[in-house]
Amino acid sequence: MIPMLVVLAVVAVLVATVVSAYNRLVRARNNVDNAWAQIDVQLRRRYDLIPNLVETVKGYAAHERATLEAVVAARSQAIGAQGPEERAAAENLLSGALKSLFAVAEAYPDLKASAGFAELQEELATTENRIAYSRQYYNDAVLTYNNAIQTVPANLVAGMTGFTPREYFQAPGEERGPVQVGF
Repeated sequence: MIPMLVVLAVVAVLVATVVSAYNRLVRARNNVDNAWAQIDVQLRRRYDLIPNLVETVKGYAAHERATLEAVVAARSQAIGAQGPEERAAAENLLSGALKSLFAVAEAYPDLKASAGFAELQEELATTENRIAYSRQYYNDAVLTYNNAIQTVPANLVAGMTGFTPREYFQAPGEERGPVQVGF
């Protein structure tokens, strides 16, 4: 009778360990998915602001069509991007196009002084900060998740139940280098 109780206790501990590890992995995976969704929320906010910004600039700088078209095209590409790597590349292209748009604004003092443009620019800056925070949070969630699926004993459960590592949201190589400032 005692050997059977010992075997049952060991089996119960093993089952509890597996269930606990599985539940921890599910929570970590869901946290990564939620973090990705939060990035998407902030990017949607950015996408919604861009048409208003473009329309405001159009009124002042009608002949800067190429810059405006580049912003619209980059926005479309970013909206259609899938996965962290493709999304990062598209978002960086959009950021570059927006920088060009703001450079155009510098050439038009009336536009720069426009309350509507200033408000949109402030909203976009706030959104960019939120996007940066969301990306950081996503990468932290991915780190926690990837660590969870690669450490013992959870790695055994992860391997049996199909948990796979997730990609980090990374800036391309040229954006990691030092910023060049010229006078």
